[in-house]
Amino acid sequence: MSSLIKNSKCDFNHLKKITESTQGNLSIQLKKLKEEKYIDIEKTFSNNYPKTTCSITERGKTKFEDFFKDLIKMRTP
Repeated sequence: MSSLIKNSKCDFNHLKKITESTQGNLSIQLKKLKEEKYIDIEKTFSNNYPKTTCSITERGKTKFEDFFKDLIKMRTP
């Protein structure tokens, strides 16, 4: 999510690399984020190869920001 906040769009291979995740695990996590409407997933073809691109939604941005606000509250005495 933080990479999507920073870049607005990322392809599957980039997300796989930065998360050091397996293809299957990342697919499951992206599916869960999409079901919650935190991200959008676009599937296209480039030179006859499938390409998956993810982008964060407004709902996803809000939830991510709320998450960090909660972390800061927990840290503050």
